[in-house]
Amino acid sequence: DQLLVATGRAPNTRGLDVSAIGVTVDVRGAIVVDDHMRTSAMDVFAAGDCANQPQYVYVAAAAGMRAAINMTGGDASLDLSTMPAVVFTDPQVATVGLSEAEARLRSIETDSRTLPFAAVPRAQVNFDTRGFIKVVAEAGTGRVLGVQMVAPGAGDAIQAAALAIHARMTVHDLSDQLFPYLTMVEGLKLAAQTFTKDVSQLSCCAG
Repeated sequence: DQLLVATGRAPNTRGLDVSAIGVTVDVRGAIVVDDHMRTSAMDVFAAGDCANQPQYVYVAAAAGMRAAINMTGGDASLDLSTMPAVVFTDPQVATVGLSEAEARLRSIETDSRTLPFAAVPRAQVNFDTRGFIKVVAEAGTGRVLGVQMVAPGAGDAIQAAALAIHARMTVHDLSDQLFPYLTMVEGLKLAAQTFTKDVSQLSCCAG
């Protein structure tokens, strides 16, 4: 067995002395910004790995663009509530939205289902059924709150879940969509169907 320990990265702000101009940093040295990339100092903006945001290149690019808009008189915010995250291990780990634990911290009651990739036709054809899809929904309404995937290609499939959460879709909405057969992302539809059906009893491509 092997153990991988990932400690993350720390913002390289120590030599900048940003506190001298009234810019607040957190305990890790990250510059604290709001959703408009504004710092605690007037007319000072920050974006990228120096800020207290998730350290992904696509977040940095989006934040930088919005910072530029805002510092030139515009009004652009960055919503990270549906930000997908991927760990490129084998199999890949991908997440978006809330986990059950995060939902509980927000006093949201959840209803969740987990589908093993052994139930996904594409995974069967690939002879690689490692992993699962977990869908976290709001109890009562069925609104999709979060999705966690572990599987080869999970990083490609997670964006469909991000769009579903952004559109405030329910598990019924998701299970009613047309997904191409023999794709890994079809597993998302099957996972949504498990809230009301036993997918092991469905025929190929059953709606």
